[in-house]
This record gives sequence, structure tokens and C-alpha cells, in this order.
Amino acid sequence: MLSGKRIILGVTGGIAAYKAVFLLREFQKAGAEVRVTMTPSATRFVGLDTFASLSGHEVAIDIFPEDSDSTDWTRHIYWGEWADLFVIAPCTANTLSKIAHGTADNMLTSTVLAARCPLLICPTMDGEMYESPSVTDNLKTVQEFGYHVLEPEAGFLASGLEGKGRLPEFDVILEKADEIIGSIEGPLAGKKVVVTAGPTREYIDPVRFISNPSSGKMGIAMAEAALRLGAATHLIHGPIHVPHPEGVTTESIISAEDLFKAIQNHQDADVIIMAAAVSDFTPSTTHQHKVKKDQGSSSIDLKRTQDILAWLGERKLEGQTLIGFAMETENLIDNATSKLKKKNIDWIVANSLSEAGAGFEVDTNVVHLISPSDSLQLKGSKLEVATAVLGHIFKK
Repeated sequence: MLSGKRIILGVTGGIAAYKAVFLLREFQKAGAEVRVTMTPSATRFVGLDTFASLSGHEVAIDIFPEDSDSTDWTRHIYWGEWADLFVIAPCTANTLSKIAHGTADNMLTSTVLAARCPLLICPTMDGEMYESPSVTDNLKTVQEFGYHVLEPEAGFLASGLEGKGRLPEFDVILEKADEIIGSIEGPLAGKKVVVTAGPTREYIDPVRFISNPSSGKMGIAMAEAALRLGAATHLIHGPIHVPHPEGVTTESIISAEDLFKAIQNHQDADVIIMAAAVSDFTPSTTHQHKVKKDQGSSSIDLKRTQDILAWLGERKLEGQTLIGFAMETENLIDNATSKLKKKNIDWIVANSLSEAGAGFEVDTNVVHLISPSDSLQLKGSKLEVATAVLGHIFKK
């Protein structure tokens, strides 16, 4: 169950923090992608560079880091949308108390409040702390919240005493994590989701065509996010070189006309996400053979392609959700909002080619998610953005 899953590993300031390094590796061996958030006191036991190197991601510690980008303070929101499971191991009595009372004074505790995924707490502490009335009450409180608690094991403790407070063995933690993830039913469970991705090609002759630089990365990310939310996901894509997510059925197309025909076969989908960069125009005539330079015209006669999103909006089924995309170079919000209304769709994801870290071919995106009654900006990797988009639209 852990293969392909996304896990946040929270590490707090106890002596067992060093064990979290090996736990990270065990999650990775099981096929999970792991990101780490630490409390400031945890860095006294293990250097953050260790976790950053092993996870391949920057470690989140402070809400307002002095040496990072000004938007990093929102990381807890994106990570909270991104994760399938949040594991805090070890969890000290201090952090347990903060979680029980809703305190958000560092990135770890802030991410707890923002997380949409299940939370697994592995409390570890010394002496009689685990049996104290306050810890007992806090454990009861977090379980009433719906959080999962894995009791510590008894044995030899850092103080030299013996008692209950040791971090459970890694296989026990992985087994519990596997059990939790296996019991999750996503908000799109039982739904059919169709996603379009990549460019279309409108051929002039057998060797020349009109197209655009779309890599399909955003559409692929939307398909993967839908799959992770439990949907039966079908991806219709133009010519792309991005790997398909495992578990997603796929269908390849070339032209806007091909895409229109494919969409007609899936018009009954519960959710249709039109992330493909579809050509608005196609040559009126396609030549059967390569047009020689000395025989060709200096102009090409074009005709409009089928407006697939508008066609879907005109035939929108009851209970169906239509999500469009808008790539703009100016007046982003106004143009996207106009498109939303004109096409009769539920949501539109708008981004600008002029904004750094957004647009074609890059791995990140900055988008505005817009509906007739809602609007918010999302930023991050394309998978993080896709996860946040669908998490917002289909939140339970």
C-alpha cells in the first residue's frame, strides 16, 4: 500500500530522532516519497542536511525562515494537500501537547492543522512521562480528533531507566502506516475522471504541422492527483514524452479533431479535466505529400477547430464537474473568468506565460483556481498544484 504514496515524516526533539533517519529509508524502500518537517529542537539531535540529502527535498522547520523565499511560509498548506499520510516519529510530550491544543508555532505543528490526510503519532518519552495525567489526556484528545496513535514499546530508555516510551520497531510503524493508507477512501472513489494533456498537432503536410510547446506535465499531474484521490482515471494525450502514471488508462491522439472524437466517447465521465493545449486553428487543406519550397504558398488558409470545452459545457450532465485550463499572456483573471462563464464550466485553472515558474515545459506552476464563487492562488510543483486543485474542489 505504501508504494507510490506520499508521506510527510515529522521529527521532534527526542533522543529517538536519530532513528527517524532509518525510518525515512524504510519508507523509501517500501516505495513511498517522503518529505521531512522537523521541530527546531529536533535539529539538536540530527542535522537537517541529513534528512534533506536522503529525502531529496528541503526540510521544513520554521514558518518564516530567514534565508528562504518569502512564499515558503505557505509550505504547510501545499504539503498538507500533497500528503497521503503524515507520520510523526518520534513525537515528544511537548509536541503531543501542542497538537492536542491546536498550537501552530513551527512548520510541523502548522502542517498538522493544514493536513487533509490521516495523521499517525508515535509518542516517545522517558521515565514516567508517558503515564502522566497530562500525556494521558492529550493522547485521548488526539484520538478523539481521529488521529492514529501507535503506543510506544517498553524497554531500556535513554535515561538508563526501563519503562514504556521507546519508539516501536520500524516494521511495526510501516505495518500501521500500510493499514491506515489501505483504509482510506478518497473523495473521488467510484468516480470516472477523464483528463486531457499535451499539445495537438495540425498537419500542413506529412512533415509540417502547427502546434505548441506543451509538454503535458500539468495534465499528467492532474491525472496522477485524480488517481490518488481514488478515481478511475483515463488520460487522453497528444504527442508527449512524459511517463504515464501507473494505474491510469491512456489513449493517444494527434489532432484537435482526434481529441474531440475521443472526448465524445467519454462524455459521461463524472469529472472532465481539459488540461490539453488544443490548437484553435487547423489548415483548411492538408497536403498528401511534402510541399516543396518553390511550389508552396507564402500563406496558409486556416479554419477554426471544434471548441471542445464549449461543446462539453453545452451538454453538461447533471452532477458532472467540468474543469478547464486557460493560458494567458495578459489580463489573466479577466480573460479566465470570461472563459469560465462563456464555456459554462465549473472551474478554470489559469496561469500566465509571463510569470516565473509557470507555463509550458517547466516542472512548477503558479495558477489561479477560479469558480463563479471562489478564487485562490496555488504555487508549487505541478503535482503539488494538481493535488491542491482537486483537493480544494473535492474536499470532503
